[in-house]
Amino acid sequence: MYSSTTLKFLSLIIYAFAIVKITNASDPDILSDFIVPPNITTIDGNFFTFTGFRELYAQNTPPSTFKVLKASKAEFPALDGQSVSYAVLQFPAGSINPPHTHPRSAELLFAAHGSLQVGFVDTSNKLFTQTLKPGDLFVFPKGLVHFQYNADTQKPALAVSAFGSANAGTVSIPSTLFNTTIDDNVLALAFKTDVATIQALKKGFAS
Repeated sequence: MYSSTTLKFLSLIIYAFAIVKITNASDPDILSDFIVPPNITTIDGNFFTFTGFRELYAQNTPPSTFKVLKASKAEFPALDGQSVSYAVLQFPAGSINPPHTHPRSAELLFAAHGSLQVGFVDTSNKLFTQTLKPGDLFVFPKGLVHFQYNADTQKPALAVSAFGSANAGTVSIPSTLFNTTIDDNVLALAFKTDVATIQALKKGFAS
């Protein structure tokens, strides 16, 4: 269970991130103050309010598996055209956010509770890693493969990510490779293994 102090501090950080956007946002500029979806007829303060993170304060225990709560334009339509979005990452003890990329934005991650091992790989295949403590920030450059891992086998961790896009996108490397219809022979050649090994890996990702 996260302490009330942690959750209060989390609220402060979310507010601070809302003031300062990540530079070089990739979303196109808009020619109006904001974008109203066609199905919305009444605009008031409710349109600009997102309540999806309230469950953080309502839950008594952290989730049993890694969980992401998103506030992108899909969940919060008022973000469309504003070049900003959030995600709250909940890590049970020993859990991982597998290697992935965000094709449309850098990610600025704030460690709010617990500790996290994080890292990314640049285009020269150099790995940059760090162990984050509460209060630390780490930036994952746009489009590069990165991960987060709670190595603590006893305590959960919580982090908040800010993006310079209303729809940063997420490409999960394991799922993209082994839970799609890429030919087994192609994957076997790419990973310098055999088709049987690839098929065994694919079984682990079958829904």
